[in-house]
Amino acid sequence: MSLYNVNEKVVLKEIKKLQPLNYNQFRWWRRFDSPNKSLHKNTDLLRKIQNGDFDFSHFFWQAKYTELEINKIYDECYPDFTLFNEKNAIHGARRKRLWDDFEKDEKDKLLQIQKEFRLTFIMTREEVKIEMEKFGNSLEKFYIHCENKFGKRNKKMSTRGRPKKINK
Repeated sequence: MSLYNVNEKVVLKEIKKLQPLNYNQFRWWRRFDSPNKSLHKNTDLLRKIQNGDFDFSHFFWQAKYTELEINKIYDECYPDFTLFNEKNAIHGARRKRLWDDFEKDEKDKLLQIQKEFRLTFIMTREEVKIEMEKFGNSLEKFYIHCENKFGKRNKKMSTRGRPKKINK
């Protein structure tokens, strides 16, 4: 009997890919980090995609791992729910924070992908959204699709900063 439906083999396989973190009192609920570090913001979009900067969030697997631990505690304490609530308090808080981190991370990645495609290719925001919804393959193949269909900008569009001074 379990509280959460979790495939233990899949979760443990994915957790092994992550890098363990030392304890941090300000982010105590996080135990793992992505094995690859994000590239600099000015790096080419294709290199970022190949590096895995926009891959599926690792917080999902951490949350599933926590649910696996909660299931084990539940099995140990099954008839006594008071004992379960005492033992589960920290895991429940960890689970909630990890799911919040997962949702925030996925939203931020999606917005960043849309922005990068708009700045790299000759596309509007609406065109990016429409193409992303229609396309059903990997991000790298989507990059190639956009390159063929829309073409790259000669110079990457800037979004902030002071405009160039025009000498007369």
